[in-house]
Amino acid sequence: MKDLIIRFRKYFAVGIVVLVGIVLAVIILRIKKTTVEEHHEHSAVEHEHEEEDHVNGPHGGRLLSENHFQVEIAIYEKGVPSLFRVHVYDNKKVVDPDKVKLTIELHRLGEKIDVINFKGEGDHLCSDRIIEEPHSFDVKVIAEYNGRVYRWEYSQIEGRIELAPEAVQSAGIVVETAGSVQMKTVLELPGEIELNADKVVHVVPRVSGVVTEVYKNLGDEVKHGEVIAVIDSRELAELRSDYLASIKREELAQATFERIERLWKEKISSEKDYLASRQALSEARINLHEVTHKLLALGLSQNDLNSISDKEDADFTRYEIRVQFDGVVIEKHISIGESVKEDADILVLADLSTVWVGVTVYAKDLKIVKVGQNVAVRSKVLGLEVDGTLTYIGPLVGEETRTARGIVVVQNPEGQWRPGLFVTVEIVQEEVLVPVAIPVDAIQTLGDKSVVFLQFGNQFEARPLELGRSDGQWVEVLHGLSPGEKYVARNSFILKAELGKAGATHEH
Repeated sequence: MKDLIIRFRKYFAVGIVVLVGIVLAVIILRIKKTTVEEHHEHSAVEHEHEEEDHVNGPHGGRLLSENHFQVEIAIYEKGVPSLFRVHVYDNKKVVDPDKVKLTIELHRLGEKIDVINFKGEGDHLCSDRIIEEPHSFDVKVIAEYNGRVYRWEYSQIEGRIELAPEAVQSAGIVVETAGSVQMKTVLELPGEIELNADKVVHVVPRVSGVVTEVYKNLGDEVKHGEVIAVIDSRELAELRSDYLASIKREELAQATFERIERLWKEKISSEKDYLASRQALSEARINLHEVTHKLLALGLSQNDLNSISDKEDADFTRYEIRVQFDGVVIEKHISIGESVKEDADILVLADLSTVWVGVTVYAKDLKIVKVGQNVAVRSKVLGLEVDGTLTYIGPLVGEETRTARGIVVVQNPEGQWRPGLFVTVEIVQEEVLVPVAIPVDAIQTLGDKSVVFLQFGNQFEARPLELGRSDGQWVEVLHGLSPGEKYVARNSFILKAELGKAGATHEH
């Protein structure tokens, strides 16, 4: 009996151990099952998140999946125009592109829809048309394979920014409608303001002497007939003395001739005496005429000659230098007490009411630049602009510079165009009406592309442009903007800055 009790206790203990083991096993299995289920749920969440952020395929494109069927879409633009390249997979195996019919619709701002069809090319499908910039659109994908139709939709947004009307107004953003513009194509050439060589006078004394008075300095204006300096001249004194003597000799010769002529007519005097007196009178007149012209050549007037007298207080040495020209003193080489010669350059005067523009015409532009063309002369430094006419083109081309010289005459009534000032000369080549043109200020640069911001309601989108001719104010748009579209004409740099803050990128 005692042995039976001992055995029973042993079996009971074993049973308890087995039972505990079973319970522990069940708990462990449940823990493992819970862990596996939680892992599966977490994986599903991750997969769903990946679908939202889109999954990339083996070729780096966007991977769209439904069951075992997948399409990988990418825009290829390395060294070639932008095209869609699409790889197709079935159970992760590459599908023959000829067995798939694919269509993609690109829905852009402004209700524009681009329908893209595809054809097989090697191991992938290639779009039948170029994908125009900007690559920003809502995408609808329709694929037919093995009698079944697959559809996907996603958005690819870049270069867009949204602003409320109040923000647009406060930022001073001006929107215009694209259209045609009468535009001038302009050739720009370097130039320099010069003195008008036809209006420059070098003043010389004409007689030698010592300077006693000077009335003008550099920059002073002078008027025609005005006295600018006085010289004490012995040469002039001699001429004046000769003039008075010539007058008296001519008067004496005239009186003698008249007396002898009367006697000759009365047959009292001989013909020989008559002819001699007439000869003497002629010589006296010639001498007076010669001295008179010498004095007139020195700048004296007939009134000055008439005022010459033989009074003792007469100042025969005083010579007044008068100008025969309105202008400004630009050079001065005379001072009181200085001895000057008759051919000395004592003053240089210039009439600055007109100036020349010396234009550098390059050899390659000689077929374009012609005498008589209207030009615009601009100084960026002074902010000045004036119109003129090209009046001269030199017949020679410099051996070293390979340029010809042109001249433009410019009116300068206020003296703002100063000789020595560098300027730009713009020559209008042609005036044409271009279908679409926008102001230069409307163009911004994003990356390496010139763009303009188009408006669609409250949204603004950067549109890449292909540009043509420019006249400095307007730029022709060859591609990227159509007539009637609204674009930002002023203060578009604000949109560019906002786009930069948003961290807009060019991702495909």
